[in-house]
Amino acid sequence: MIRLDPATASSTAPPTVPAWALASAGTQSDGDAAFRAGAALGALDSLASAQPAWAGAWRQRLALNCAGASMRLAGRSEDAAALRDAWQLCPAGADPGPAGAILGAWRQLAGQPPIANADRLAKVVELLGLAWGDEALVDLCAAIDDAVRAGRPAPFAAAAIAAHVAAMRPDAELLAWWLADLVLAQNLRWPRPLPLLMTQVFSPTFRSESGGKRIRPGEKSFERAVCSALVQAAAEACRLAAELSRRAEKLMAVAPKLRAKGAGDVIFLLLNEDAVSGSLVTKNLSRFAARRLFERLQQLEAVRELSGRPTFRLFGL
Repeated sequence: MIRLDPATASSTAPPTVPAWALASAGTQSDGDAAFRAGAALGALDSLASAQPAWAGAWRQRLALNCAGASMRLAGRSEDAAALRDAWQLCPAGADPGPAGAILGAWRQLAGQPPIANADRLAKVVELLGLAWGDEALVDLCAAIDDAVRAGRPAPFAAAAIAAHVAAMRPDAELLAWWLADLVLAQNLRWPRPLPLLMTQVFSPTFRSESGGKRIRPGEKSFERAVCSALVQAAAEACRLAAELSRRAEKLMAVAPKLRAKGAGDVIFLLLNEDAVSGSLVTKNLSRFAARRLFERLQQLEAVRELSGRPTFRLFGL
């Protein structure tokens, strides 16, 4: 039986960021940048809170995008395909390697409520390849709490925690961006954070007015840059949501045609994960049955093969 909640299967088109918020002529003032960021986050807010059937896949795809952008900051060369392989082809309980661990940190951000405590942050800094003492983690939790309680608009609270982390540890900029998204979600009371800002770190948004060096957390014009980056990131997230919504609608439309006993479990995974292994084995589905099911879904144009390989294939919306 295909286990889908009709209440989450709405065909309503996801919202979009207003075109005027994306249009920028010349240098923006701080107030203009903040106003545009508010409009963009307003469009994104309904998506972040609605929990449509495909929300899990959406968040994990955003996490993959942020992990891909993180590779440059970490001095690595893995792209999205390599990150998928590092995560999906790693045996359960095995070390996914440095790149896979960074992806794991972003996946954790996307999959858990926006709560910060020392135990959680200890796991995150380990995934990001950082060493951080217990006392410093407690201090960091206090700084996060202060950033949220200060009552500043969400983009400025996110910028403040990023700047705080960078001031504490200049080598921890990855953590700064991870926490910026977490604080943003806390301020906006989202049930789960959306990995957003990391994708914009190397964009023109974070370049100085003269087109020179990258604006880093805490530097001049950083808050304005964060506001502008959120406009772009929100627009990209909305576009991705629209794309995945259409694909999810098609997947759910073909669900009644599937006869495999474990088809419902596979559809649930496809709606909640960035990618699913073509050799998936569950209590209701053998490897052979899974292969046949994914072939059937491909014939129905309800999934995409993401790896480009004839073996060890990966499927997703």
